[in-house]
Amino acid sequence: MTGTRPVVDLMFGDFLYLVMDQLCNQAAKIHYMSDGKLNVPLVLRTNLGATRRSAAQHSQSLHALVAHILGVKVALPSSAYEAKGLMKTAIRDNNPVVIFEDKLVYNDKAPVPEEEYLIPFGEANILREGTDVTLVGTSSMAQVCLKAAEMLAADGISAEVIDPRTIVPLDEKTILASVRKTSRAIVVDEGHQSFGTTAEIASRISEKAFYHLDAPVIRMGALDVPVPFSPVLEDITVPTPERVAEAARKICRGELIHAA
Repeated sequence: MTGTRPVVDLMFGDFLYLVMDQLCNQAAKIHYMSDGKLNVPLVLRTNLGATRRSAAQHSQSLHALVAHILGVKVALPSSAYEAKGLMKTAIRDNNPVVIFEDKLVYNDKAPVPEEEYLIPFGEANILREGTDVTLVGTSSMAQVCLKAAEMLAADGISAEVIDPRTIVPLDEKTILASVRKTSRAIVVDEGHQSFGTTAEIASRISEKAFYHLDAPVIRMGALDVPVPFSPVLEDITVPTPERVAEAARKICRGELIHAA
């Protein structure tokens, strides 16, 4: 509020609980409460994701909590390229922005241009075009969906893969246009399935593209359990390419499923 543009790095997304008052009651609301006279151009960079053997207090995916707070924007980069472009956009935004990076992709390498580039908020990226089923994957789940699409291609199923990039704002237009074309949708997110990001996106698809659907919208999120420390147990808590591909095969065959 004094004219700076702070970028705060929060080592684990799980620590968000310690700053929720400052973020959600102060930063998110002051522009509205001051009748537009004050801005909080704050960027909070943190992470999400399991399968890093960090146990229940360091493996949560809490982006849905922040997305529920009006006044905060939420970005979910799916690659190194996206991380840079979305971060640069966030710093230029006059609103509070929380960027969640997936710990699982921190070791991934990808070409990142040295020159200036920005990725606009609210513009999804179509990673792969298809005609039979739409796979919407947030953060690292976009990569999971791409791998699932490759598996499906071997079965003659054409999957379109969409990376929303930001969930606040959410690019409904691109998602709905894809679903109206393919008539089937699976939404994949690493947060817990109940009351989460998959529920919100699936609900919007069902409300606004219902008459184009040939099958119920399927949601695939993390199991509704604290993330286990045991590697064997942890690995089955989050969606995998194999499970996404199998769910897609079933809805393309007209089978009713519950993909948890």
